[in-house]
Amino acid sequence: MNFKNFISVICPIYNEKEYIKECVESILAQDYPNHLLEVLFVDGISTDNTREIIKDFTVKYNFMKLLNNPYNIASHALNIGIKASVGDIIIRIDAHCAYPYNYFSSLIDNLNKLNADNVGGVILTKPANSSAIARAIATAMSHPFGVGNSLFRIGVKKVKKVDTVPFGCFRRTLFDRIGFFDTDLIRNQDDEFNARIIKNGGKIYLIPSIEVSYYTRGQIPKVGQMFYQYGLFKPLVNRKLGAPATLRQFIPILFIFGIIISALIGIFIRSALFITMSFIIIYILLSLGFSIIESIQQSSIRNLFFLPIVFLVIHLSYGWGYIVGIYHFLVLGKSSISVHENRSK
Repeated sequence: MNFKNFISVICPIYNEKEYIKECVESILAQDYPNHLLEVLFVDGISTDNTREIIKDFTVKYNFMKLLNNPYNIASHALNIGIKASVGDIIIRIDAHCAYPYNYFSSLIDNLNKLNADNVGGVILTKPANSSAIARAIATAMSHPFGVGNSLFRIGVKKVKKVDTVPFGCFRRTLFDRIGFFDTDLIRNQDDEFNARIIKNGGKIYLIPSIEVSYYTRGQIPKVGQMFYQYGLFKPLVNRKLGAPATLRQFIPILFIFGIIISALIGIFIRSALFITMSFIIIYILLSLGFSIIESIQQSSIRNLFFLPIVFLVIHLSYGWGYIVGIYHFLVLGKSSISVHENRSK
């Protein structure tokens, strides 16, 4: 490959001591020349020793820098990094990941070859640790029953034009054309930005040959909180775009609404209770069926216990978050809200 682009890599971070070393080491192993590279870690003022770890690397490698993000929100971190960067190509990465040695070069090659506005790879979802719960979480977050047709999570066989990719690789000129990341969004800032690309006539491609190892949350409550926030900010994304970005986002909320509405009707019309029970029974059968298949394939009987719980937490958290988001952003007309954990990732 003819290396000619100077690239700026932006990594929002906050309390990443468990993952940051592997992330940085995978960056150092890249085949892209260091003299054509800068890596900006934008920290939401971490309270663990993440900053110290990064500072050690910045002393050894002058192309790495540590920036502060006083807002502790990923969209702010990305904008801070982009505005401080000098590269003609911007690559956004995540600290929870480890990257193949040719990650930067492959992204840029595909960006140019496809004349794309954004390109990204598929995620290989890894458990946070060796526990049965962590393995179940990783399975659920890469399974169609858990995350629908989110192609970068479940994978594709060939290069495909898509509505979103994880992280992303962009030309600097794109930000001049459509603006920066929306700082009203604590979650879903990448989805909104990608939808804005498409709305402005741009093209996004998913490259299956580029595989990124992503480490999930290790506890079910954290997964619930994450998906609640995903659902919470979706209505705001839709309001800003003037239309839903994807149809798959409605499945969890329709499931919850179906149960609630049929249950309410069942107070007056007893036969409606059968509809409610039908929803629940079908869901349980599907969840158990997929869990059994995965347990057999992974030779893990514990998956059969934890996986249905994780599926349920993902769906209920996302659906309930979406309902709360409708109330805040569509009914009350709020432009943003704070959440319990404003984390820069």
